Amino acid sequence: MNAKVEAFRALHVPGDPLVLFNIWDAGSAKAVADAGAKAIATGSYGVAEAQGFKDGETFPLDRALDVVAGVLRVTDLPVTFDMESGYGDTPEAVGRSVARALEAGAAGINMEDRMPSETALVPLAEQAARLKAAAETGIFVNARCDLFRGQPPESHGALVSAVLERARAYADAGASGLFVPFTTDLSALGAICDGSPLPVNIIWNPAFRDRAQLAELGAARISHGHRPWAAAMDWVGAMAKVVLTGGKPPYDAS
Repeated sequence: MNAKVEAFRALHVPGDPLVLFNIWDAGSAKAVADAGAKAIATGSYGVAEAQGFKDGETFPLDRALDVVAGVLRVTDLPVTFDMESGYGDTPEAVGRSVARALEAGAAGINMEDRMPSETALVPLAEQAARLKAAAETGIFVNARCDLFRGQPPESHGALVSAVLERARAYADAGASGLFVPFTTDLSALGAICDGSPLPVNIIWNPAFRDRAQLAELGAARISHGHRPWAAAMDWVGAMAKVVLTGGKPPYDAS
């Protein structure tokens, strides 16, 4: 039994959600850890962009695992690694890639049910096989369900049953959590939290009121995705413009 994996698993409590302020390198991980985080989560978009790559598994796995290693040099907290679609064309390849993440020290991974650059979801049986290969390594697998992606908000309530069908299949495959991004429909999210056999991860959106609101729905995890990286880059750009145009930056440069 991997103690870090079990410690990370124990943080997923429906109604008392774990908050993950996603990071992109060792420096941002240390800042978040020092702020009082219970666990550290990479976000694939920020990690790739920070190194000059685009999201969608264009960032080589070897280099992504180097980021994980760097994070683990600055914190003893459980670290979950956003592996996008699992870095593998087949279940066997996914299993090998996820095993490498576990060996590198990751306690958990995120895994999408779309292949890179694809819009259609991976067929359910095929995705279950991919998740099974990942879960058999012993790592915490947060299985992402992208059914809401690109769908009009008024249709989200009608998609709940399909999300729960995938949730049950993903649970049977050995997944440890269910990640449902791309909706702010509180009724739909509440129904998913009530019906899912897996603890539910909701991504933060400015439309939400606060952590307590999502806790009341039954969420077990709240992620912030690429927003921390984007906000940091906006700040850097804005401050650079101030300095480069002769202004005084609003920080102590000593």
